[in-house]
Amino acid sequence: MSDITRYGAEGGVGQGKQHMPFSRAVQADGWLYVSGQVPMRNGELVGGTVTEQAHVAIGNVLEILAEAGYGPEHVVRCGVWLDDARDFYAFNGVFKHYFGEHPPARACVENRMVVDCKVEVDCVAYKRPQR
Repeated sequence: MSDITRYGAEGGVGQGKQHMPFSRAVQADGWLYVSGQVPMRNGELVGGTVTEQAHVAIGNVLEILAEAGYGPEHVVRCGVWLDDARDFYAFNGVFKHYFGEHPPARACVENRMVVDCKVEVDCVAYKRPQR
């Protein structure tokens, strides 16, 4: 018997309807690891400013957390990738909107994106398993 639960293990559909061969999230012994989320809705990237894209990407993270029974208060660490370091302060405003009351540890780096977007966000969350 496994204590591992996979959310979206069948793989999602990414840009261009390409099959994505990974789980949206994996839960193990109270830990939830959420895969990187870009500003995508229904397999299509959302355009706009980094602020607009950050709301969508973080919203995707929060939807996955909720599906697994977690909330933003359970997030212990986020990873953030920005296409342009000049977007750092604008992104921080959006991040604070969602995590201001329960700020997690975070890493933020500038990185060229694999898809045509301005931001990607992943996270690790924890809540004590009910026995």
